[in-house]
Amino acid sequence: MKQGLELKLGQHLAMTPQLQQAIRLLQLSTVDLQQEVQSMLESNPLLDEDAGDEEGGGGPTPETLATPSEDRQLDLAAEDTLPDELPLDSQWDDVFDMGTSGSGGGSDDDMPDFESRSSHSQSLQDYLRWQADMTHFSTDERNIAELIIDAIDERGYLAESLEDLAVNMNVENDALSAVLLRVQDFDPPGVGARDLSECLLLQLKQMVEEDASVLLAQRIVKDHLQALGRHDYPRLCATLGVDEETLRGAMTLISALNPKPGEEVGSESTEYVIPDVIVRWVGKRLRVDLNPEAMPKLRINGRYAGMAGGKDAAHKYIQDQLNEARWFIKSLQSRQETILKVARAIVERQKDFFTNGPESMRPMVLRHIAEAVEMHESTVSRVTNQKYMITPRGLYEFKYFFSSHVSTDSGGSASATAIRALLIKMTQAESARHPLSDAEIAKVLADQGIQIARRTVAKYREAANIPTASQRRRL
Repeated sequence: MKQGLELKLGQHLAMTPQLQQAIRLLQLSTVDLQQEVQSMLESNPLLDEDAGDEEGGGGPTPETLATPSEDRQLDLAAEDTLPDELPLDSQWDDVFDMGTSGSGGGSDDDMPDFESRSSHSQSLQDYLRWQADMTHFSTDERNIAELIIDAIDERGYLAESLEDLAVNMNVENDALSAVLLRVQDFDPPGVGARDLSECLLLQLKQMVEEDASVLLAQRIVKDHLQALGRHDYPRLCATLGVDEETLRGAMTLISALNPKPGEEVGSESTEYVIPDVIVRWVGKRLRVDLNPEAMPKLRINGRYAGMAGGKDAAHKYIQDQLNEARWFIKSLQSRQETILKVARAIVERQKDFFTNGPESMRPMVLRHIAEAVEMHESTVSRVTNQKYMITPRGLYEFKYFFSSHVSTDSGGSASATAIRALLIKMTQAESARHPLSDAEIAKVLADQGIQIARRTVAKYREAANIPTASQRRRL
């Protein structure tokens, strides 16, 4: 075997740490980006928040990422109507601790953590245990109640049978049933039920006024729930011996009940969405701008940047941090420019949506926007991930405007989003007694030039959370 040297020319992409950072910033949501910026501010002394003429910042530098914003400073000169005297309940020696002062007698630890208390959401089990503590239980009954509460799932249903619980607890079925009945009186109404019928029945029994409608609703959910689920109203009326008007009154009560009472009490925290882009009408033209409130405002600390000229270890550290801060700001600027460019391309292609609504949505895939902005499809995919725009029609994720297409008789195509909007409109306008079946919807769409199979209609209907025709049937 002979060894030798060989030269080859080729191209390859070197994923430097800076390039990896730029790609990662591009796919972050606005909330995640704020956390990333805060982390960078804490770790890099060369990076500052741009707060205007803040002392010590060294003045504005070319490496500044900021957006014009309204001056929100209080205009004291405008306050020309001060009261002659302070209110009687206000004294000069009163102390109003707003928790923002850097000096003073108290520390942050002494202040009540209102944010953590308000953001904490109690779990269903914790809520039920609190009610059990407020209930007059014996020691054995309290232990049984604790095990019952542990067996209740997130929907509020008892996930295990009474027989299994009795074996696990080594107690009599009668004692277990007695404690379960008391737990079923807890809030939210219907908690601790073993099936849907019992859940609805528990809620009906907690109604104060037991009139004829309430009693009829109890009969329905106890013995005729399956017939109600099939919307077989003529058979229900014949079996119960009532007319449609009486049945309608009972069904109104049943429809107001909660089939999953446990979801009223949850531990999930609220997820906030900050729009990246603002879309507004300016005359007859749509204008697309970045949301200034969602954009970080950063700058290079001029005082520290002036120390980067030496060659010792300290100066080299400052130079490295300066380069990192400059690249971070550049990556943020590139991220904003890319988001704005993609958003404008989306709005331009879907302008009919903003004029006429979802029914006018055009078919659009990543390739269409990638060609319009001259970027790779993977880049467009990262930009549209968890990015939102606030529009005259509401808040939408970028991905909402992308959808597949269905062929039409004229040789064109219709967006799947537009077809779902048509389905919603058709089902809202249909007869309550005779709702449209999937085959009938497919025929109506065919008459409008949209060729679509019945199974495709069923797929789009399920995607739009529209029940079947039998489930939509009403009196």
